[in-house]
Amino acid sequence: MDDGNESQALRTVKVTEPVSESSVNGAGCSILMVIFSALLTIITLPVSVWMCVKIVNEYERAIIFRLGRLVGGGPRGPGLYFILPCIDNFIRVDLRTVSFDIPPQEVLTKDSVTVSVDGVVYYRVKNPSQAVAQVSNFNAATRLLAQTTLRNVLGTKNLAEILSDREEITHSMQSALDEATDAWGIKVERVDIKKVELPLQMQRAMAAEAEATREARAKVIAAEGEMNASRALKEASLVIAESPSALQLRYLQTLNTIAAENNSTIIFPLPLELMQGFIKS
Repeated sequence: MDDGNESQALRTVKVTEPVSESSVNGAGCSILMVIFSALLTIITLPVSVWMCVKIVNEYERAIIFRLGRLVGGGPRGPGLYFILPCIDNFIRVDLRTVSFDIPPQEVLTKDSVTVSVDGVVYYRVKNPSQAVAQVSNFNAATRLLAQTTLRNVLGTKNLAEILSDREEITHSMQSALDEATDAWGIKVERVDIKKVELPLQMQRAMAAEAEATREARAKVIAAEGEMNASRALKEASLVIAESPSALQLRYLQTLNTIAAENNSTIIFPLPLELMQGFIKS
């Protein structure tokens, strides 16, 4: 018996909360207003039809509030719908993709460089009820959030990363925006960075650095060319030293080249042995 009493004592007892008098009065008043609005619509037919019938386009959805409360059943549309005058509020929500430009933002990068960056965001409404009920103006809220997100994401990047890793930056921005606007019923489809402007002094410094890099590379290439040419000349001298007649043929080829370009100039090479005889005398 004791076990039975204990088990009964452990059972959860459901307590019915008392209904407040104000809620009962509010429900009754709402019913009376709905009945009055319906009677008014019937009495004023067919004039009331122009106020009660609403048309929703294919790319739109309608959110209906009745006496300040969201009407169940979800968004209406597309097609023809009927509302009660004076007590129903009818709001259209566009479901098409919207694009807007992010104004140029002055951003301080991770390596303390100030850059001006602008971009473009594409988004659409995926839940009209949340877009109307959760935020007062989802368009303005999304624009301001995009500006803040752009500054926050670029503030964690170096200048070199901003200039080279734009795809990664846009993907990070899209993920952050999509996560933040999910509670508003907004889907961010794409984010792009259009232009990155650097200060004039930074542009000059980067241009000087690039020019110095190109000059250093050119000097290295020229030095490698001189080294290869000297090796080729060394091999040619060894070949000529093995055949004395090759030097005479080279001399005739040089004369032919000079005569083709300038006929008035002729070069006569003198052997060093002949010049030593004059020097000794």
